[in-house]
Amino acid sequence: MNPKFIHLHIHTEYSLVDSVVRIPSLLVAAKENNMPAVAITDQMNLFGWVKFYKAAIASGIKPIIGSDVFIASPDRPNEISQLVLICRSNEGYLNLKKLITRAYISDNASKTPLLSEVWLTPDITKGIIALSGGSFGKFANLLDKPGGLGARDYLKKYRDIFYGDFYIELMRTGRTGEEAYIDQAVNLASLNNIPVVATNDVRFIELEDYAAHEARTFIQGGYTLSDKKRPRNYSDQQFLKTQEEMITLFEDLPESLENTVAIACRCNVDLKLGDSYLPAYEIPGNQSPDHYLKKLSNEGLGKKFASHSISDSEQNEYQNRLERELDVIGEMGYPGYFLIVADFIRWARKNGVPVGPGRGSGAGSLVAWTIGITDIDPLEYDLLFERFLNPERVSMPDFDIDFCMDGRDQVIDYVGERYGRDRVAQIITYGTMGAKAVVRDVGRVMGHPYGFADRIARLIPPTPGMTLEKAFEEESELLDIYNKDEEVRELIDLARELEGLNRNAGTHAGGVVIAPSDLTNFTPLYRAEGEQNTVTQFDMKDVESVGLVKFDFLGLRTLTVIDQAVSKINASRAETNQSPIDLDVIPLDDKKTFNLLQSSQTHGVFQLESRGMRDLIKRLKPDCFDDIVALVALFRPGPLQSGMVDAFIERKHNSDNIIDYLHPDLEPILANTYGVILYQEQVMQAAQILAGYTLGQADLLRRAMGKKIAEEMAEQRDVFIDGAISNKVDKKVAERIFDLMEKFAEYGFNKSHSAAYALIAYQTAWLKSQHPAEFMSAVLSCDSEYTEKLELHCRECKAMGLNLLSPDINHSAEYFSVVDEKNISYGLAAIKGIGLHASEAIIKERNNEGLFNDLHDFCRRTAMLKVNKRALEALIKSGALDSMGPNRPSLLAALPDAMGAADQYSRDQAA
Repeated sequence: MNPKFIHLHIHTEYSLVDSVVRIPSLLVAAKENNMPAVAITDQMNLFGWVKFYKAAIASGIKPIIGSDVFIASPDRPNEISQLVLICRSNEGYLNLKKLITRAYISDNASKTPLLSEVWLTPDITKGIIALSGGSFGKFANLLDKPGGLGARDYLKKYRDIFYGDFYIELMRTGRTGEEAYIDQAVNLASLNNIPVVATNDVRFIELEDYAAHEARTFIQGGYTLSDKKRPRNYSDQQFLKTQEEMITLFEDLPESLENTVAIACRCNVDLKLGDSYLPAYEIPGNQSPDHYLKKLSNEGLGKKFASHSISDSEQNEYQNRLERELDVIGEMGYPGYFLIVADFIRWARKNGVPVGPGRGSGAGSLVAWTIGITDIDPLEYDLLFERFLNPERVSMPDFDIDFCMDGRDQVIDYVGERYGRDRVAQIITYGTMGAKAVVRDVGRVMGHPYGFADRIARLIPPTPGMTLEKAFEEESELLDIYNKDEEVRELIDLARELEGLNRNAGTHAGGVVIAPSDLTNFTPLYRAEGEQNTVTQFDMKDVESVGLVKFDFLGLRTLTVIDQAVSKINASRAETNQSPIDLDVIPLDDKKTFNLLQSSQTHGVFQLESRGMRDLIKRLKPDCFDDIVALVALFRPGPLQSGMVDAFIERKHNSDNIIDYLHPDLEPILANTYGVILYQEQVMQAAQILAGYTLGQADLLRRAMGKKIAEEMAEQRDVFIDGAISNKVDKKVAERIFDLMEKFAEYGFNKSHSAAYALIAYQTAWLKSQHPAEFMSAVLSCDSEYTEKLELHCRECKAMGLNLLSPDINHSAEYFSVVDEKNISYGLAAIKGIGLHASEAIIKERNNEGLFNDLHDFCRRTAMLKVNKRALEALIKSGALDSMGPNRPSLLAALPDAMGAADQYSRDQAA
């Protein structure tokens, strides 16, 4: 059928403040109502565009993109109006991205991002259709002026700016003043030959959703539903009306309906999805990325041969593996990606920013090891390249890189400088209305006392990913009060309508994109109020869909701890002319370290310090590095609940050492895990050895097992058994092995990640066992802002026989410092109420002018530093000034007089 009306003005949940429209629900409703096209026009953003585009195309509905933007007048900046901008073409889409980006990143960006009217010049409006914004637009405001002259001038100006693609927007949503506006607007439109267009300013799908919409907006605005003074900005008619309903509503203005269809027909934005665009990496001597990567890799491997114990007979194996990886990387077109990652890691290390040894499946790449991306030898630990990059499963490589917390932003800044600030940004994330929070929010909006909603929220289990539906299944008391108490039922029913909606925009923990050209060619940009960092408006999945390559810059506190501990140790060793320690060459079989692990004294040891992990360590009693690798993989719900952990421990400690390897050929790959299939790589190797899979095919098998797709698994089972029989494996044995592989694959862990994190775990355990004072000093320093953590660390120091000395204003540093092997000095910045800024100022004064003599001297000198009374009281209470008076109460009593004298001194000096 030929459509009679198309919705061109719809806000979705991505407006974040005023809509309960979810994109999937919107498209379902559109399809049910035979709408061949539909537009989303979220408020001042394009957050949901890629998701909408992909879902609409899949639904057979034409996606139209636009945005409801705020416009500031140049002569009256406080006079804000609205305008709906819709993309007619790809050029218009590019221009809209640029306009919205400018609103967020311009220097004069206010709490509400605004487009300045002066930005709307013909060069930036090409390909954009503008709707006047109805009764909220500037045109409507000008109609109210005497004579309407300003309105006529406005129409002429905007018709020219938008090349004739300017429409007067009409709405009939039951809000005050709409009919009077329509009468005037239609009359002026006719006189000036300006087309009109009907919209419904949609905020929810069904009429019944109005209450949920009101609650959603009041959560944002801080009102209650019973508040008589609450704003009335919306009506219950702003739902996704059918074509028939809109035809009836505007039967007197048929051209306003026809124009919606005409606009929809003219809007054709074609998103190119699925390609990847890497930034150009500058290579010396005009070499190709492929050739340069091979050169660096072979040079790096040569250095590894020189510094590692790799026999001549093993070197061929390394060389063959390297060449195979390089061939795959080259064929898939990813040499540039490896070079970019290696470059910023090299910069980080050169500039003193600690980098982790690896993370995720990337640690399985030999190329990554040779060029310095990772620090773990993949052949030594049977790590597989195909788990990371599989030529039979085309996907972008994805190195997750850990940097120390203090230096991570420096590396991102370097990348911005190297590739261009307009080409580098962090990635946006969207916070959603979680089960507990939405119950409390809805309770407040409904006017219930806090305790009423809090009692309900407390019954919702604190499990990540918990929903109200799951909570009913897991908490019988919640279901019981829901069924018995009408007020509770009303609250939860309303909360369920809002649960999961996008609530706010944030920044991805580590994701950064680097574009080959201006980022706005790919994504609009966003900057939150008061923030300096620019982020993409598309989330992680969507930036990859439009072709941007994601690089993960993750902050890992443990790397900061390690760096500080090693610095303290080496500073001490330098005083006695000892050579510095190097964690890259410490032995991985240190007896003292494993004694510490087996005693479960793992507080502060990376990955191994939780109570549950300590219990597992007591049972497992690790005595080799492979056991630490296994611990990282075993301590997860699947292995703990499936019996895998029990089997692993029993086999390790079985005095008869009776281990079932399933088949003799599997012993080499299962020996380190005592016959238990613990790692995903073992599943892949088993398929390769027994059934003749390539490692690429084996990776596909591993993924199929993990996803439990019945049809695919049946096919893989036949392939595996046929291959095993061809390799002289008994059919029943092959069937048993496949069944066990399938069972274990459900819980199998990525060994590359486990091995890399096990190395960090071992390094922290080694530092704690060999240099306890320096290690705990670093742990305390890194958590000096967190009082609860400090208390735990202090108790651990006591358990280790370390003395934590009281802070001393004349001797303590900003952070915790080592006095000797048994004593640690408390850091001034860790004293609650002091902080880093004040402690640095005090220490600078002490270093420049000498020790503080008494309380009056201290107050006089710190008065110039603007150290307030509260901070001084905190210092006295902490014991930092104990040397300056008989006791703390007397010092506190004398403080006002000392501060008064200090203030007088400051005034005299100023005079």
